[in-house]
Amino acid sequence: MTTGFFGDIQKIKYEGPDSTNPLAFRHYNPDEIVGGKRMEDHLRFAVAYWHTFTWPGGDPFGGQTFERPWFEDTMQAAKLKADVAFEFFSLLGSPFYCFHDADVRPEGKTFAENTKNLNEIVDYFGQKQADTGVKLLWGTANLFSNRRFMSGAATNPDPDVFAYSAATVKTCMDATKKLGGANYVLWGGREGYETLLNTDVKRELDQLGRFLNLVVEYKYKIGFEGTILIEPKPQEPTKHQYDYDVATVYAFLQKHGLDKEVKVNIEQGHAILAGHSFEHELAMANAFGIFGSIDMNRNDYQSGWDTDQFPNNVPEMALAYYHVLDGGGFKNGGTNFDSKLRRQSLDPADLLIGHIGGMDCCARGLKAAAKMVEDKALSQPLADRYAKWDSADAQKLLRGEVKLDEIAAMVERDNINPEPKSGRQEYLENVVNRYV
Repeated sequence: MTTGFFGDIQKIKYEGPDSTNPLAFRHYNPDEIVGGKRMEDHLRFAVAYWHTFTWPGGDPFGGQTFERPWFEDTMQAAKLKADVAFEFFSLLGSPFYCFHDADVRPEGKTFAENTKNLNEIVDYFGQKQADTGVKLLWGTANLFSNRRFMSGAATNPDPDVFAYSAATVKTCMDATKKLGGANYVLWGGREGYETLLNTDVKRELDQLGRFLNLVVEYKYKIGFEGTILIEPKPQEPTKHQYDYDVATVYAFLQKHGLDKEVKVNIEQGHAILAGHSFEHELAMANAFGIFGSIDMNRNDYQSGWDTDQFPNNVPEMALAYYHVLDGGGFKNGGTNFDSKLRRQSLDPADLLIGHIGGMDCCARGLKAAAKMVEDKALSQPLADRYAKWDSADAQKLLRGEVKLDEIAAMVERDNINPEPKSGRQEYLENVVNRYV
């Protein structure tokens, strides 16, 4: 049974690179084997409930442009939205989805009413998952949209807001576990400051550390086997957010004893806002051992905010998936499209076309990345560049077996006078271009 929202559109199929059908995959073939593994199992695509079904098409200078039959804050509308969402997942062939609590349930007048509404829709989702085979990649709580969170959630100067936020996360973790979610994400949309004139940074960071410890403690209490993830972002909506980038998050986790408990969900657009590249953030997460999952999108490089467009930069995605594969690939994580239509893209088919294009580009990036891994196109030059560090004498330096004065004496005794060697950047850039 269909909702009729997508008209007579049938399930999206793979038609190959010569297809001109906008409602077909040209490069994403779920069953294609890439590096010994099905493409679908490599990429683990997920649809973001908020941008796809909840966003009304507004921007800072204009209001709603989308007209959806479920745009009412009622349980009936929430269930219609779920019907359309799971029909969409099935048409697209997406194995996963992600949601915030506020995306899927009506807003109640009290916390208890919110919880009741969430539990009702979770039961509805459970049946939908059983009917379609679609799974939950991760759940999360919206602790930023409601005016109660205008000064933060965990970092709020009012402990009542801290408590309300903690209670909300508890209900969302329960929902995620009940639906078999593979991860639980925390994004601190308001965990930061607008001005230091009214902000006690140390106090707020301590509050945030206690909050995250509460989440981890509760994970073990309820036996949730998924991964707890933090999604870094430097700014917007706040002037400065405490989870600025991967390195900042790692330092925070170390300080609060959570570096073995929490990993990161890295978004392309957030990496750009932080002044980094997507591959930089992925490489840092691998170096720290905290890589978990990704939100795939892109920003408009002529705009200074998070535009959340569908990805279309294949070379960038090839390098991103290279680092994903280099770190062993996704475990519990996956590729969530935290992407939204442009506000002029009004047709239901546009929702599918945006995702199809993004999935095709990801597939191209994955295949290029897997081939680079197979050919050792980047790993071998990298190993060669650092090869001298593998010698016994060099390893002694790293293990602290040689003191500073002994190193100085060795340099003088052996007349060490190193000559610089080329980093071969242009050569390596050309190597990447051969694959993409």
